[in-house]
Amino acid sequence: MSTQSSVNRMEKIVSLCKRRGFIFQSSEIYGGLNGFWDYGPLGAELKRNVKELWWKSMTRLRDDIVGLEATIIMHPNIWKASGHVDTFSDPMSTCRACKKLVRSDQVWEMLETIPWAEAIRATAPEGNLDSEALLKWAKGKGSRLVPNLALIKDPEGFLARVTQRASELDPAGHTLLQLLCTADANGPLCMPCPHCGGELTEPRPFNLMFKTYVGPAATEEDIAYLRPETAQAIFAQFKNVVDSSRVKVPFGICQIGKAFRNEVTPRNFTFRSREFEQMELEFFIKPDEVVQAQTGSIATLDGGPVPTEPQPNWGWEIWHKYWVEERFRWYESIGLKRSSLEEYWQKPEELAHYARATVDILYKFPFGTQELEGIAARSNFDLTQHQTHSGKSMEYFDQEANQRYVPHVIEPSAGVDRLILALLSEAYEEEEVTDEKGNKEVRTVLRFHPRVAPIKAGIFPLLKNKPELVNKALEVRDLLRPLMNVFYDDGGAIGRRYRRQDEAGTPFCLTIDFDTIGENGPEKEGTVTLRHRDSMTQERVRIADLPALLMAQIS
Repeated sequence: MSTQSSVNRMEKIVSLCKRRGFIFQSSEIYGGLNGFWDYGPLGAELKRNVKELWWKSMTRLRDDIVGLEATIIMHPNIWKASGHVDTFSDPMSTCRACKKLVRSDQVWEMLETIPWAEAIRATAPEGNLDSEALLKWAKGKGSRLVPNLALIKDPEGFLARVTQRASELDPAGHTLLQLLCTADANGPLCMPCPHCGGELTEPRPFNLMFKTYVGPAATEEDIAYLRPETAQAIFAQFKNVVDSSRVKVPFGICQIGKAFRNEVTPRNFTFRSREFEQMELEFFIKPDEVVQAQTGSIATLDGGPVPTEPQPNWGWEIWHKYWVEERFRWYESIGLKRSSLEEYWQKPEELAHYARATVDILYKFPFGTQELEGIAARSNFDLTQHQTHSGKSMEYFDQEANQRYVPHVIEPSAGVDRLILALLSEAYEEEEVTDEKGNKEVRTVLRFHPRVAPIKAGIFPLLKNKPELVNKALEVRDLLRPLMNVFYDDGGAIGRRYRRQDEAGTPFCLTIDFDTIGENGPEKEGTVTLRHRDSMTQERVRIADLPALLMAQIS
């Protein structure tokens, strides 16, 4: 997919989200608040469905995971112990021209989709500069798009400088963009501002945690933080869960909840936000030396598939790979194709200092392939840190091994909002169809898996001015409503109602017509027209059979 078509697709998804009530800009009537988003009626249902499916898969369908719901504000020493107070920062630069803040390590990624940067790169394909094309752009469109680009202020002079340094141009166009934004001809090359093309300052660290105060004094001693992740609450409550739940290692504690990060440059719709929701699992396992002592060996895969049933001789490596596969299987179960996902193993130099291995599950968004979830083997770093800082033991007494140890942990951590965006991106489709009159039109449809679809069934009386049809449609609605989310609609032509539900991602529509009430003979009385969203095929189904038929599709 080309850059332009990807941008167009993303714009259409964003437009549909607002038009149909999936996602709105927070505080929009006051101009909005960057990095914050509200979920409308359909979005709230979609998000709730995803969270409930994750929670069910983690806790209800397993014997070895329990849940937790912790507070957003916790003791500030928790964040000191975890390292967030001292090290949880991103590199930030300021544009010398427009004064906007930019996350320095994401500049080139941002410039991949910026039209003005794309236009400049196009003048130097594979590093071979087309001077005439660049000059024409600078005096035309460029002067309107990026007035702060140094090139715009002196096109001929800058073009001469670039021509002299043509041998330095790289095929990706990075050097060219740096040359064109750097005002000092004798100084080092600068990073270009993605917003206006001006020079960016040298990066400086910026802590991402939101500060607040607990209590009325608002002094330095009263500082607290909105949590930047949900995981630390699980570690802090580890001993309480062990003591109260009769769980045995290996076991997990999971949580769904809000987290907050003061992102320098929130972008790509809801992908990078300042308030977001996480679904995290901390799965505690025995240290390898304990497994070795108990079972006599540590299991290896030798290139084979990961077993689906955990074994007593699993060490951290197999547990880690097991959870990677579990997460891929779950994403497929809710409608993300395996071909839309990628598995990325972080290189040694990319790993956090405490991690033995980390796998990122990536999704191919319209704006690029980006992380959905990280599965990290975190060793026993977190529990050990909290043990050290709190003075409270985090050791677990293993009756089978007859010894105490601090468990190690495997952490699958997923972003709910990113997943919602991935599901919208995966489901969105436009196709040309022919209506009942033979006219061609473009149908916009969200092909959600029935499990996650916000509305499971649309219920339509053929005519709203026929009380017998309306009453029967209301009976069908009341039959299904305790089992699933349904939507009753009697406004407009049936075809128009179908299209509205296609855009909402509703997998099934039920039309109550004159056959339903027996006006065309007794053989079809008590049946409805069931229309399938994806194929648009229709079939007659008995009302009494609807609950079992639909529940089999959505459960």
